This record gives sequence, C-alpha cells and structure tokens, in this order.
Amino acid sequence: MRTLKFKILLLAFAFIAAAAFPQDYVTQTKETQKKMTPKEALQNLKDGNARFIDGKMTHRNFKEQMEKTAKGQYPFAVILSCIDSRSPSEIVFDQGIGDIFNARVAGNIADSDIIGSLEFACKVAGSKLILVMGHSNCGAIKGACDDVKLGNLTGLLSKITPAIESVSESGERNSKNHDYVEKVAKQNVIMTMEKIKKDSSILKEMIDNGEIMMVGAMYDLETGVVTFYE
Repeated sequence: MRTLKFKILLLAFAFIAAAAFPQDYVTQTKETQKKMTPKEALQNLKDGNARFIDGKMTHRNFKEQMEKTAKGQYPFAVILSCIDSRSPSEIVFDQGIGDIFNARVAGNIADSDIIGSLEFACKVAGSKLILVMGHSNCGAIKGACDDVKLGNLTGLLSKITPAIESVSESGERNSKNHDYVEKVAKQNVIMTMEKIKKDSSILKEMIDNGEIMMVGAMYDLETGVVTFYE
C-alpha cells in the first residue's frame, strides 16, 4: 500500500512539474531552419525575450538537445553582442543548444574575423537573421569615451571612435555622462551594422535579396528588456 501511494505521489508531482514547465521547445533541424523566414526569426527572439522578462522561460532538456545537434547545427540567427557577463544571448532570448550562433567581443564591434564568422553563419550554415546587440552601462563604450589605453584593448576601443565622433553632446563627453554613454552605445550598434554591409558584399547581397535580415538592438541590464532597431 505504501509503495502504491508513493508511486501515485510521484506521478502527481510529475504531472504538476510538466504543467508548470511545459517542454515545448523545438531543437532546430535543417527543415525548421529552411521553413523559417527572417521575420519569423526576429519574432522568435522577441518572444524569447518576453518569456525571459516574465520569468516563464522554456524548460529544455539540454542533454537531449546536445545529442540531437552533435552531428549538425542549423541555428536560425546569429547574434553579435558584447562579452559582458550580464548579457548572455541564449538566456536573454530564451534559446537552447543549436538555436543561435553567438559572436561575442567587447563593444560588439565588427572586424574582418567577426564579419567572416557572420558570413559563415548566414551563407554556409543558413541563419536567417543577424542581430547586432549592444547593452546599457557598457564598459567598452565607457572605456572608448574616456580614451583608455591598455595593450591590445587600445586597438579594439579605437573601433568605437567613429560612433563617439558622430554623437553630438553639449555636456561632458566621458563615462561620467550616462546619457552620453548610452547615445554612443546605440550609435555604435548602428554603425556596426553599416560596417558589416559595407565590408561584406556577401551579406549585403543576401540582405538586399531578402534572404536574411539585419537588425540592431540594445539590452537593458536593469530590466532585461531588449529594444530592437529595425
């Protein structure tokens, strides 16, 4: 009798857990990736961010996804974002293993290596969306605004200079001016997208033909909200 009651309790617990955390995820396959349009890819990220903000993230079996993607990957999007530990793309957009490519570098800048990676993601691996995402209170942006010099970081921060120079500001032009820093961060996203199109005829052609989309975004560290620039 005790064994029966124990089994009933286990079944009840499993039922409640399944209801609270529905396993409605879909591991990306060649077929699901091919069917997805660039607009659907963007909406997928928007929906994921909404789940993240609401605390209703998808319950995934990562071991299962790991096994299913071991022999091939079909991500629907590639995200270029900052290395900041507080803005992990897979979590912010509620995505699992094999769902997105994630290119991360301080200040979400685009050099030839990054752009080559984006070309691979879209032209070779079939991703439908490029998302360039900056974030609030970015240390790299602050460093660039303050003209920080530090080893190899000096060269990296110099790539943010065009964004700094294009932002008008009547107040202090340094990291102490929060509004100024946020303006530069947004402008850096916009100019990074322009650089990607300028430096990659492959990606520009794909964008012009409607094969892929490229969208900018800013992630708010305090609220978790991603604002998109379409």
